[in-house]
Amino acid sequence: MIKKAVVLLVTLFYAVLLQAEDGYRLWLRYDSITDAALLKHYRQNITAIHFDATSQVLNAAAAELLQGLQGLMGQEIVQTNAIQDGSVVAGTAQNKIISSIISTEETDKTGKEGFIIKTAMYKGRKIIVVTATRDVGVLYGCFALLRLLQTNQQINTLNITSVPKVKLRMLNHWDNLNRTVERGYAGMSIWNWHKLPGYIDQRYIDYARANASVGINGVVLNNVNANAVILSPAYLEKVAALAAVFRPYGIKVYLSARFSAPIEIGNLETADPLNAGVQAFWQQKADELYSYIPDFGGFLVKANSEGQPGPQNYNRSHADGANMLAAALKPHGGIVIWRAFVYNNNDDDRFKQAYNEFQPLDGKFSDNVLVQVKNGPVDFQPREPFHPLFGAMPATPLMMEFQLTQEYLGFSTHLVFLAPLFKECLDADTYAKGKGSQVAKIVDGSLEQHVLSGMAGVSNIGSDINWTGHPFAQANWYALGRLAWDYTLSASEIADEWLRQTFTNDNMFLKAVKPMMLDSREICVNYMTPLGLHHLMGYSHHYGPAPWYNKAERADWNPVYFHKADKNGVGFDRTPKGSNAIAQYNTVIAGKFGNLKSCDEQFMLWFHHVPWTHMMQSGNNLWEALCYRYYSGADSVAWMQRQWESVKNIVDEERFKQVKMLLGIQKEEAIWWRNACVLYFQTFSGMQIPAALERPGKILDYYKSLSFPYAPGIGGNQ
Repeated sequence: MIKKAVVLLVTLFYAVLLQAEDGYRLWLRYDSITDAALLKHYRQNITAIHFDATSQVLNAAAAELLQGLQGLMGQEIVQTNAIQDGSVVAGTAQNKIISSIISTEETDKTGKEGFIIKTAMYKGRKIIVVTATRDVGVLYGCFALLRLLQTNQQINTLNITSVPKVKLRMLNHWDNLNRTVERGYAGMSIWNWHKLPGYIDQRYIDYARANASVGINGVVLNNVNANAVILSPAYLEKVAALAAVFRPYGIKVYLSARFSAPIEIGNLETADPLNAGVQAFWQQKADELYSYIPDFGGFLVKANSEGQPGPQNYNRSHADGANMLAAALKPHGGIVIWRAFVYNNNDDDRFKQAYNEFQPLDGKFSDNVLVQVKNGPVDFQPREPFHPLFGAMPATPLMMEFQLTQEYLGFSTHLVFLAPLFKECLDADTYAKGKGSQVAKIVDGSLEQHVLSGMAGVSNIGSDINWTGHPFAQANWYALGRLAWDYTLSASEIADEWLRQTFTNDNMFLKAVKPMMLDSREICVNYMTPLGLHHLMGYSHHYGPAPWYNKAERADWNPVYFHKADKNGVGFDRTPKGSNAIAQYNTVIAGKFGNLKSCDEQFMLWFHHVPWTHMMQSGNNLWEALCYRYYSGADSVAWMQRQWESVKNIVDEERFKQVKMLLGIQKEEAIWWRNACVLYFQTFSGMQIPAALERPGKILDYYKSLSFPYAPGIGGNQ
């Protein structure tokens, strides 16, 4: 009896562990639906699955659908060849049952990756059809059907056709071969190169599932500050093992290629892209790559930026370098993604440099090259105007690069939901072809009818059990995938989906936490970089405020370079009287940004050096407005704490405590940001902090004295 009792206790203990809400399951929790009426509705409409599983991808889709339905509905779902009322019939359009219900004309509209979910009648039986022209579309359709159930949607009359707006939907990992992650705040790299290829961690499979669930179809495994060793046979064998894990989930593997690899692993004396020996090296390397990985996606390249080698070392252009690699990959169907994040240590405005280098090359890139452009012209700031290259290179497909890892937004200790930031950029109108030329239409290729299109997010994933460090940082990974699939989704819709799947469908929870998520980015901007201030972060590590820093080896690594505060005012003059960076935009945009009266105050200090006494829309002068913004940001984190505290009895204890502690850190750091920046800028304004606001508890010298030698993610800019 004692032994049986011990066994029972141990079994119960591990059962509890398996259900622990540690965040590992992300938004794929598939817990039983608690709403009795809704559960009855689902059980009436779904009783079995009929799956035409004839490929690895369809097998993965069938397994996911079966696991998800059984978990959500709390009962066994049979997989059967017989069609009955409530069958989910899933397969490609070639399936005989499906082709008798849905026309070829309908399925053809879904393209290579889209899907249809439709309620239909088959021989007098009401069924749900999930179909697509290709197996990967069926996979995405199955995840979409599960999402409907997870978010408590009605499913009795479904008629959904969904097609991705962007072709390449990608995560860029800045992971190094020693498992450190540049700008990573959630532990070490999830790629255990030492154990590969022999040991396949379950985490790799769950990573692939999570990506497929939001439509991500490409992964760059290694840092853009690349190590050429990853192109050696020993590592290609490891990469091939990961590619095999990802393949059933519709995900292709890409690698960051080091431009000087011909020298470092090819025993050549040059990496000149016009050198025949260098060209032969890359052609042979491409052949070798595809022998290991037949569906290898291609190369991501950072060149001639921040000390990285590139074609300019040999007086060649970015187009020369990209096209050389593109020629090597083209026979295999591969592409080159060439990053436009470049700047040199010169006296010109860093804002302008990517445009200056790349815009003259418009139309000179091969047809299997994408130029990857950051969302803003400087570097992933809490708020940036859209990059002026969007709309300025009509003959070149431009790929969007967002950052999920919060390098400049509080790392993984601050709750900052980035969908509003992404939407702000994607919805911005470039006026490239008149009104209605949004950045999103350039990214998806529709404005200029480009065949290639892409959107990437710099990964915030690490070895932490919950993947992203902060439980809410998972939402940024989710948002990237959802917006790359359909950028017309609102930030509110994405937040709602993620919260319901990741936490609960409880309306009290959603009412409290969803506004907190949606406001979190603006709150962060207010306590870090309000009114268009930018790049005030600590040198190198980018942790915390250091607007006073001016000792970096190059001018544009110093915060003082960007805010230019003096006794007359603050802000970077980018009008014709200053650097004239606004000239890189369409004249409509330039006119708006260039006039202090028409420039949105949220971008004001990006484009103007503004007197401290300038009167703002609020009726306060600039100094007062700056103070109020900083104080409002810090106070709003206290509001976030109260919102979270209000759902204590709704959220599981483990994640409730974790988020509560992190919000405590965020509140302390928001006050640190507020005090350090207000005290510093006060030395220039010479004006008093408004009487209604509390005085900082420390003097400026205290904040200047702080140092952080062990801040995570220390490394070069990306």
